[in-house]
Amino acid sequence: MANPYAGEVALVLDGERRVLKLTLGALAELEAWLAEDSLPALVERFEAGAFKARDVLALVCAGLRGGGWSGEPADLARAEIGGGPLEAARVAAQLLALAFRPPR
Repeated sequence: MANPYAGEVALVLDGERRVLKLTLGALAELEAWLAEDSLPALVERFEAGAFKARDVLALVCAGLRGGGWSGEPADLARAEIGGGPLEAARVAAQLLALAFRPPR
């Protein structure tokens, strides 16, 4: 089960429930995949609803890798996501919100 207090989000990938989390290592990979963008720019795009499919793919892949998945972006691009692209976008936005929320 995903624990939102630990920054975790769940997603069904190829019929298997996975837990995603944006760890520091996952965030570093995300920055590398989005080479020309900063993380604040990515957050701003999601807040404005102006994100791109590559943003969603990169965020979900980074979250999966932070949760222990060893796949690559190309693997995710070929995978079946439960709920489709809309669910992937929701999970990506939730990952960002949980990773950058102020401490309590």
